[in-house]
Amino acid sequence: MKKTFKILFCILIPLIVGGVSGYFTTTNIATWYVTLIKPSFNPPNYLFGPVWTTLYILMGISLFIVLNKAKEFDKKKIIVVFSLQLILNFLWSFIFFEFHQLGLACIEIVLMWFSILYMIIVFYKTNKWAAYINIPYLLWVSFASVLTFTICFLN
Repeated sequence: MKKTFKILFCILIPLIVGGVSGYFTTTNIATWYVTLIKPSFNPPNYLFGPVWTTLYILMGISLFIVLNKAKEFDKKKIIVVFSLQLILNFLWSFIFFEFHQLGLACIEIVLMWFSILYMIIVFYKTNKWAAYINIPYLLWVSFASVLTFTICFLN
């Protein structure tokens, strides 16, 4: 029962963070974002929700795995590294969608990308699979980075 609660907690953390940022920025997607010039490779808006939900679930699973496998003295570092990338993830939505700061969003997403890479490296030292399941997250943020820079350039 303790492990069930722990995995649910680990999965709910990123889902709640993503849900809160989505809740507060959704109106700007329907109003401001649709007015921007976007590149031909911009995915349809309906795709973002399922992709992010899947990535948040994978993040939570990986956190659960490393917290269960890590030595006690490594857990603090794992939590800090995980929290850092999640905070940057959360902030990007507000910087881009709420505050319409495209240039700042470009800088912030680069920081997020490096924090995700660092998280993968840290997780790899404890459990390879916990690191590997975050590769789709890194790839998606890589794509989102190109998209963010292109939208900034076009607008």
